[in-house]
Amino acid sequence: MRSYHEDWTDGQRAVYDECHRAGTEWAGDPDTPTEDVQHVINLGQADDDTFADAEIDYPPLVDAVTQATGVTVTSVAASHDDPGFRGFVDGVRDATADEVFGL
Repeated sequence: MRSYHEDWTDGQRAVYDECHRAGTEWAGDPDTPTEDVQHVINLGQADDDTFADAEIDYPPLVDAVTQATGVTVTSVAASHDDPGFRGFVDGVRDATADEVFGL
């Protein structure tokens, strides 16, 4: 389910949408290891305070944000306020059956 932050601009919502699509496709790819999918789900369930302004350089997430923004990035803010991070983890979660990971 797509979930925008209420203060996002149209551009941020577009980044969220593109990253959501990328996360959904990545998680649905049969070649994506289940451990990797579980890792992203765990990131998505973590509280922002846990991250303490951390940046994540997880390749599928970085690739999704790079494609969505058209700007090469090397890391993404680990925050649910960041449209790239939130879109990707929401997309992964939406593509994953609840019974698979106990969501």
